[in-house]
Amino acid sequence: MTDTGRRMISPFFVEEAIDCLKRQGKTPEKVLAAAGLPARIGAPISAESYGALWLAIAAEMDDEFFGMGARPMRRGSFTLLCHCILHARTLDQALRRALRFLNVVLEDPEGRLETADGLAQIVLADRQGPRSAFAYRTYWILLHGITCWLIGRRIPLRMVDFRCAEPEHGADYRLFFGAPVRFSQPVSRLAFDAAMLKLPVARSEQALKQFLRNAPANILVRYRYDAGLAAGVRKRLREMPPTAWNAFDDLAAQMRMSPSTLRHRLAAEGQNYAAIRDEIRRDLAIEMLQATTLGVGEIATRLGFSEPSAFHRAFRKWTARSPAAFRRETAAPRRA
Repeated sequence: MTDTGRRMISPFFVEEAIDCLKRQGKTPEKVLAAAGLPARIGAPISAESYGALWLAIAAEMDDEFFGMGARPMRRGSFTLLCHCILHARTLDQALRRALRFLNVVLEDPEGRLETADGLAQIVLADRQGPRSAFAYRTYWILLHGITCWLIGRRIPLRMVDFRCAEPEHGADYRLFFGAPVRFSQPVSRLAFDAAMLKLPVARSEQALKQFLRNAPANILVRYRYDAGLAAGVRKRLREMPPTAWNAFDDLAAQMRMSPSTLRHRLAAEGQNYAAIRDEIRRDLAIEMLQATTLGVGEIATRLGFSEPSAFHRAFRKWTARSPAAFRRETAAPRRA
């Protein structure tokens, strides 16, 4: 998927946001105009346009959760949430603070953090039956987006469960999350590797001001690494196929520093070279499985694995699924 593709939002998500307005008896045309959008939208729009629509709806409803919680999330709540978690020491502490904040503000749904079998899971409890898929997606966007930014790296998802039935455009949800998505589950949950809970928070008040100036457009797409030495390493690796990636010592020489200096500076950002390569391979694998018909063996070769079995093991570690199972679960359903 190209960077432009990542930044486009399905028109179905626009339609669902507008439906929130209609349920409150409000006219969407004025809000769409305020966001610089036409009255009818039949094609994907940019994350920036969707972000403008989000802000316009929140202003019209005085609710940043679009009327989908037991109580409105008044304008300014997201900013307060960011300040609440900015000085947490680790992702674990930040998530627990964020969930307490959202539980107080929204009251329902109520989120909690659970860890088991190497997975960290954000579990949502509903007091009065399932909500819409759009409500859960909006909650995940708020929580996942701010915490990815907070630690300065994307949190790869292992699975996303929805308590509600699959909507007509369920394929858009699968593409949006880039992870196995299941509907009609006992609870709604978002899961990732529990080891990430130990990652340090690495943001300042000044960085938060910049982040908020670009919100919510900057949390609507897969998180982009925006600063630091690790960003430079990722850029170098993304500019060449994995089969051409350099050994760590060679990379350090190209970046005009000693291997120990590069290792130390990456560690100060909570990063390391092996993990960066792993994350990029994971992203590329997901994109190839979702967007191409390449066989698993060919994908393994393109990603630089010595044999398909090594790719299978790595992919199971990343997603808890085999490549074939992941492709089946995230593929768009065939239409008659």
